[in-house]
Amino acid sequence: MQKTDNLSKSKSKTDFGDRMKTAADARKALLEKWRLMVEAASDPAVLEQQAIQQAAAVARAERDALRAAKKEAAKAQAIADRKAAQEAVKDQLIAEEAAREAAAAESAAARLALSIQGKAARDARYAARKARR
Repeated sequence: MQKTDNLSKSKSKTDFGDRMKTAADARKALLEKWRLMVEAASDPAVLEQQAIQQAAAVARAERDALRAAKKEAAKAQAIADRKAAQEAVKDQLIAEEAAREAAAAESAAARLALSIQGKAARDARYAARKARR
């Protein structure tokens, strides 16, 4: 029970004025830190470091832009290659279809010629038979 009494007494000892003083001290420390930062910002070494960082950022941005441009070019090339391959396949299919049509036409012409020869032979036999009578 003794420990709880000590804890409750220590908490009650910090009154509102002490808490206000602690908060004010914290604000003063933060303000001083900010003032030091502002003073350091005008320091030539800090300015030089900022210039180096800015140059590095510009170089990084240029590299990123170049990388993006290369990526876009590669993508465009891949699209063009794919389109060319599709056109080549399409042209090949058209040529194969034309060859099939030509072969079919040639086959039909050969069948027609064979049919005409058969009819001519039949007509010749018919005429020979008529001539014998």
